[in-house]
Amino acid sequence: MSAVAAEVAVRSVLAIEDAEDLAAIESEVRAFAGPLGYDRFVLFSASAAQDEVLQSIYWVEGDWFGDGESVDAETYIRRCPVTRHILEAHEPFFWTKTVGDNGDLYRIVRAPRGRGIHGLQVPIFGPLGLEGAMSLGGEQIDASAHARLTLGLVAVSAFLAARRILEGPAGDAAGKLSGRERQVLAWTAAGRRQVEIAATLGLSERTVENHLRRIRKRLGVATTAQAIRVAIRNGEIAA
Repeated sequence: MSAVAAEVAVRSVLAIEDAEDLAAIESEVRAFAGPLGYDRFVLFSASAAQDEVLQSIYWVEGDWFGDGESVDAETYIRRCPVTRHILEAHEPFFWTKTVGDNGDLYRIVRAPRGRGIHGLQVPIFGPLGLEGAMSLGGEQIDASAHARLTLGLVAVSAFLAARRILEGPAGDAAGKLSGRERQVLAWTAAGRRQVEIAATLGLSERTVENHLRRIRKRLGVATTAQAIRVAIRNGEIAA
């Protein structure tokens, strides 16, 4: 990677970290990734501990499926199976999509070539393991080693900044969970099912479900996976 490319990437990362809203993050990512041939973006939270890998989409942009339609979380997972590869990946990887007689064909590749939409998927890890990912795509992308490295840095910064903005500062909800709520959330974070948690704590399944609902509301998040991440950052439960 050249010194110039490294300097540009560092400037982008610093600008993203200073962003005060999602629009500023999006603008910086476009500015960096655009010259490298990327014009499609998906930034989302994810969890390997849940049945559905994708938890919440922070940002989606571009004609991902060639039909000009907007993309939501369900559509993206259903039509882009390569996303599940982040459960096995430990670093950014390239993918390619071609259209054949039997529909879209996605493949994980070392270096995308030829016609079709190609892209880079960047898994993002934290105390809980997989916490999110960013996918960038385009028809004529730079798939060099330096592009993979610098886009990976930018993607990680974009995810962390977006999560900070959309889920709120880490300290805002500190100390707001009751002792029972911390127990329920800790067992959930450990991978226990609601029926198991209920039996362990001597509660009904409905009570456990109500605790989780109140926890999400207290922490100001949409999913239990997000609540677990916030609680760990706040020191409410152990990682």
